[in-house]
Amino acid sequence: MMDTHPLTSNAEKIAWRKSSYSDGAGQNCVEIAVLDGAVAVRDSKAPNNPHLLIPRDRFTALITTLTHH
Repeated sequence: MMDTHPLTSNAEKIAWRKSSYSDGAGQNCVEIAVLDGAVAVRDSKAPNNPHLLIPRDRFTALITTLTHH
C-alpha cells in the first residue's frame, strides 16, 4: 500500500537523492529518501507537495521488476 502525506516532521533532516536519469538542469526528476521502514518519493519540481510513502519491501520489489523488464 502506498500513502501520500507531507513529511513535515524532521523534514530538514531527510536526505533526498535525485534520480540519475534527471535532466542536466535538475528538472523533470524524481527524488527518493530512505526512511525507517519506507521509501519516500517526491517530485523535484514540487518538493513541498505530499510525498508517496512506499514500504521498503514493496519499493525493492518495484525496482527489481523495473530493472528486469
